Amino acid sequence: MPTGVVLRDARRQLFDAAERILLQDGPSALTSRAVTTEAGCAKGVLHRHFTDFDDFLAELVLDRGARIEAQAKALCDAAGTGTVADNLTGALTELFGSAAVAIVALVTFRDELRTRLRRTTPAGIPLLAEATAMCASYLTAERGLGRIAAGADVGTLAPTLIGAGHLLFADRKGTPPEAPAVREVVTAILAGVAR
Repeated sequence: MPTGVVLRDARRQLFDAAERILLQDGPSALTSRAVTTEAGCAKGVLHRHFTDFDDFLAELVLDRGARIEAQAKALCDAAGTGTVADNLTGALTELFGSAAVAIVALVTFRDELRTRLRRTTPAGIPLLAEATAMCASYLTAERGLGRIAAGADVGTLAPTLIGAGHLLFADRKGTPPEAPAVREVVTAILAGVAR
């Protein structure tokens, strides 16, 4: 049933509605009806832009992955400024303060979604894979500037940072950790390699 609401960018509005549902109620509450209701549009709008609900979810995950790529560029541009620990603390807080934790749960919750995402992310968990690449690129840049030890194993440090960050923020309903708690974890992981 049409609602009379003009959707200027239907895909964006649907994605944002899905993210709000994920943040408020978690992956089990995410249905096509819930998304279109939250977006204030008819259910047919979703099916006009996506072949089915799993297609919509796959595109949502890919869209949020693209946001991490933009964040990665900003983080790499920050190399050589501030402190490495502060830069990573900010990046992890921004990453996991969003719907990323809920989206990771969604990916693990829906088999068909994981199958579709394997076409673009053959290994790892989407979003976490992009986030790991973000940290690895940043650490590599800092290593090149001498702010991380030349022998630092970026391939181990990056997933360690993402795994620890994910665990810190994993309690979707609880109070998110404050910057000092995130910084403490980052500093512990970087101990011995930060210059």
